[in-house]
Amino acid sequence: MNPVNEEIAGNPSADLVSVIIPAYNAASYIKDTLDSVFAQTYRSFQVIVVNDGSPDTEALEEVLLPYRDRIVYIKQENRGLSGARNTGLHAAEGSMVALLDADDIWAPDYLEEQTKFLREHPEYDLVYCNARFFGDSIYEGKEYMDVCRSDGEATSTAIISRRCHVFVSVTARTEVLKRFGFDESLRSCEDFDCWLRVTAAGHRIGYHRKILVRYRKHGASLSANPTRMADYNIRVLTNALTLWPQDSEETRLLLDARARKTADLETIRGKVAIQEQNPAAAIAHLAAANDYYKSAKISMVISLLRVAPALVLAAVRLRSHLFRAHRDT
Repeated sequence: MNPVNEEIAGNPSADLVSVIIPAYNAASYIKDTLDSVFAQTYRSFQVIVVNDGSPDTEALEEVLLPYRDRIVYIKQENRGLSGARNTGLHAAEGSMVALLDADDIWAPDYLEEQTKFLREHPEYDLVYCNARFFGDSIYEGKEYMDVCRSDGEATSTAIISRRCHVFVSVTARTEVLKRFGFDESLRSCEDFDCWLRVTAAGHRIGYHRKILVRYRKHGASLSANPTRMADYNIRVLTNALTLWPQDSEETRLLLDARARKTADLETIRGKVAIQEQNPAAAIAHLAAANDYYKSAKISMVISLLRVAPALVLAAVRLRSHLFRAHRDT
């Protein structure tokens, strides 16, 4: 039988929550994460740690050793976040599941507040909360919902248009999240894809603004690679076109979002080409981006690259040098 918190036996009416923690290169962080789970005021939970083929397995298992009688520990070949979460969902015994990244930290009342929301609002199948950024990030100390807004109902159209950004540390009704799972062909933006499929099927996502998570951002985060993020975002938007009729508002928003994200990706590739001293590629990428943006600034950069590429490349080198010097002081 899977280990569950020992206090559940004294509270059989409590809803068991299965906490799913994927672990990949997480040995440096996961102790704080687990301690935040075991410090919860809500005591009816099961902890599932999925070692997703992590290269730091030896260090990870050493950190996990004091917790092994209180967690379900599963090792598998690397399948990405989607595969690790799906494995956790398969092992989940609770009527609710809570997703937690192995480098994030919950407030002591996270589970209490999240489960209370779902009990009091049976019309919702999933709930997310607010968080505070910490770590190596320009957003250090800021609230998640000040950076990634949530306004109004978190409908499909709100999620597509980014009026509502669903924070990944969600709590959900297990039967619903198991039904949809995560697309294992996606190595990023898999949560965005899941929320679109959940809402397209008529399930409702709720949220509140209480800060219940410390959300770590660092250079090793998957979201730290903008090219990768943009590419997978475009794939999700393209896949989602099959979820609604062609003449629907959702489809219109998906097509616009895909065009905008494609332009974003071309801009990123243009900047990379400039940094790599390749003016011809930079011009091609920035011109493709400007077909969408119609930006005078981008047009000026393209013109300068055509008439004085050496000047632009020298300016970029100088800027990079000054940035590194400032960072190292």
